[in-house]
This record gives sequence, structure tokens and C-alpha cells, in this order.
Amino acid sequence: MITAMLDLKMWPVDFCTGRKTESSEVLSGHDTVSAAAERTERQRELEVSRQNIQQRIQDREKDVKELQQEVEAINGSADKAVEDSEVIFTELISLMEKRRSDVKQQVRSQQETEVSRVKDLQEKLEQEITELKGKDAELEEVSHTEDHTEFLQNYSLPTCLSRTIYFSKIKPINLRYFEDVTAAVSELRDKLQDVLSDGLTNISLTVTEVDVLLSQEPKTRAEFVEYSRELTLDPNTTNTRLLLSKKNREITYMLTEQSYPSHPDRFTGWLQVLSTESLTGRCYWEVEKGEGGVSVVVTYKHNNTVHERFGDNDKSWSLGFYKSRYDFKHNNVQTPVSGPRSSRVGVYLDHIAGILSFYSVSETMTLLHRVQTTFTEPLYAGLRLDGPIENTAELCQLNS
Repeated sequence: MITAMLDLKMWPVDFCTGRKTESSEVLSGHDTVSAAAERTERQRELEVSRQNIQQRIQDREKDVKELQQEVEAINGSADKAVEDSEVIFTELISLMEKRRSDVKQQVRSQQETEVSRVKDLQEKLEQEITELKGKDAELEEVSHTEDHTEFLQNYSLPTCLSRTIYFSKIKPINLRYFEDVTAAVSELRDKLQDVLSDGLTNISLTVTEVDVLLSQEPKTRAEFVEYSRELTLDPNTTNTRLLLSKKNREITYMLTEQSYPSHPDRFTGWLQVLSTESLTGRCYWEVEKGEGGVSVVVTYKHNNTVHERFGDNDKSWSLGFYKSRYDFKHNNVQTPVSGPRSSRVGVYLDHIAGILSFYSVSETMTLLHRVQTTFTEPLYAGLRLDGPIENTAELCQLNS
């Protein structure tokens, strides 16, 4: 009996057939197979996710390495520029010191010559004055002669004026003689200031050009995609006539308003929306348009009102693309843009270098419009739809 119970415990009995069954047969074979299949599927998804993550890690490590190389290039270039400019400015200062010494020496030499000339003339004049005083004394003595005969005899002797030394009229010393030198030096100073001012402007422009040079844009689409950003659209900024879909990556122009909660950032005047993510550093993303017009936008977030259209102020840059044309708009100035027609536009942003570029994306990348400016705060991607109803725009997934 005990043996039988043990046997039943160890080997379950099928009470329909009376035979003992394996324990695995007690569990549902269907459930076991489903769990294994589900585990295999999830394991495959996990491996794909890990591969994507590892690829992103490699991409970001490459970005970090490139940024470090850029930092080293900037530092090396800046050190060399400072060193060279120090040498040049030292030479310039030495040249100015020499010129100052030359001017000083010339002024002193001219001063000595002029003073010597005046003193020589002064001595001759004083000598003449002495002689004239002597003659005057002689004449005075003659004038006091009481004897008329003696007076007449002495008067005929001096003929004093015939022996007087005459000089041409002496002009007063020009006390402003050396003001011409001061004026010339002042003029030189002003010209030098202008040159230095222009030079500093050129230096600033050159530094900007160096930044641009160090921040060369990618050439191929694969190189652009290395800087791709996974962007989503912010529900809090979405106009209520826009339907969000595809995990907040796509908008559709709807006839009826959507039931979004009230939010101060929501656009009310235009069919617009901003990205949730801010943009700094180097970024790239692409937008696929539907049947109607779409404006691809880069903008500051808090410098636009909810009633204002992208591109109507100096804080947003908007590229509109349609079936037959492109246009660019900034600070309410619209500019026609030429380029091959495509349903997809790529946007490349280098926040540090102040570069914003729009590309037509098809089999090749074609530059449509480039902006060179200075960005002062983080930027956001934006979209604006024109008609018709059910027109769409989508932030494309590039790393999937």
C-alpha cells in the first residue's frame, strides 16, 4: 500500500486510461511551446536592441573622439595664432618705437638748428645795438659842443649811419612751428587706429572662418546620419487641429480639433508644433512630407508667441517645401530657393559653429540653403503644415 502511494506520488496516473504519465504531460504542451516561442522572439528583440545600443555607443564614442580632436585642433591653432601674433605685435611695437625715436631725433635736430640760427641773429642784433649806442653817445657829445666852429668840424666826421649794419626785416618766431609734426603724428595715429580696427575685424572674421573650417559639414548621407537625433513632437505645443501619431513623430492636419489639455505653450495661430528635445552641438534629422506644403523649422523656444508664425521673427529659420518650389524665411523676409524636388528634407545643425543647412534628400544630398550665424541658446526643431486636410509631416527614424 505504501509502495503504491509512493508510486502514485512519483508517477502521476491518467485516471481515464489508468496508466502512469510523465510529469511534463501534466502541463499543457501548448503553453510550454508558446512560452518558448515567446522567449525566443523576445530574445531576438533583445539582441536587436543591444545591437542598436552598442552601435549608438560606438557612434557616440566616435563623436566624442572627433570632438576631442576638434578641441585639440582649436587649442593648437589658438596657441599658434597667439604666439605668431605676439611676435608680429612685438615687431610692430619695435617699429613704432624706432619711428618715435626718429621723430624725436628729427625734432630735436631741427630745434637745435633753428635755435642756433635765431641766437646767431640775436648776437648780431645785439652787436649792432651796441655799435648804435656808441654812435649815439658820440653824437650826443657833439651836440653839447658850445663852440660853433668845433661843432661843425665834429659833425662832419661821424657819418654814423653809413657804417650801420642793416638786416632784412626779421619775422617773429613761429611759435606753432612744430605743431605740423604733432598734426602729422596725430594723423598717423588715426590711420593706425583705423588699420588696427579693420585688422581686429578681419581677425574676428578669420576666427569665425576657422570655426567653420574646423566644423566641416558631412558630405554623404551616411556621414550626416552619424549625427542623427531621435526627435519627437511635443504634445504641449501641438496645435489642436494637428493629430499626433507614430509615437509623436508624425502630425496630420485634421478637420476637427483634437482634445489636448490646455497648455500655455500650445500654438493657436498656426498649424505648428515644436520638438520635445532641445538641440545643441551637431545634429541631423529628416522630415518626410505628405501631399501638401510643409515648413521645416529651427527656432528658439521661448522667443516665439503661440500666435506667431515660424520665420516671421529673427528667432526662427523656416524652409518651406512644396510640390513645385522651396522658399526660406527668416525675420519675415522670404527668399526663393532652387533645388531638386523631393518629398524629404534633411536638416544639419552645428550649434557651436553657427551653421544651419537644409538639404534635399533623394539618392543624393543636395544643399538647398545654408545659414551662417551665432546661436545664443538651445534650439528646437519645428514643423508647420499648410493645406490640404489630412496633409502630413513626419520626423523620420534614421537609426532603426
